[in-house]
Amino acid sequence: MTGFLGEFESTLDAKGRFLLPGGFKKQLEEGESLKFVINRGFEKCLSLYPVKNWEPLYNEINNLSDFDPKAREFKRMFLNGATIVEPDSAGRILVPPNLKQHAELEKDLVLMATGNKLEIWDSKNYKKFFDSYSPETFSNLAKDVMVKDKDKE
Repeated sequence: MTGFLGEFESTLDAKGRFLLPGGFKKQLEEGESLKFVINRGFEKCLSLYPVKNWEPLYNEINNLSDFDPKAREFKRMFLNGATIVEPDSAGRILVPPNLKQHAELEKDLVLMATGNKLEIWDSKNYKKFFDSYSPETFSNLAKDVMVKDKDKE
């Protein structure tokens, strides 16, 4: 499975397209398709998955029971707006207008790696999000997420 590292800047043009940074292109496996699925992120950002990383996630979500109201709601919310995209001949990816609006994308973008996908942020929202974390807050978050609680085992 393809994984990504790094943070790169890009610019959204007047038609809503951005250039996928070369630093991320180099991290794709040789011969890998440049097809992606772009989708709403959980925060005011977008997620960009290589199709091969999207497919297992989609299959997992698709297998959720339609008889469970929470599963139906999650499927609707998560899959709403998911769109297959691929770079044009100039290497630009078009952001669908509804997704552009969701993430409040204006002009300056930050693309950051989050493992098997990229997140696309408006640079102002990106800065605001990360400025909201102090070193202590980040340390506590790391402890909550990374340290196994022996009482839960």
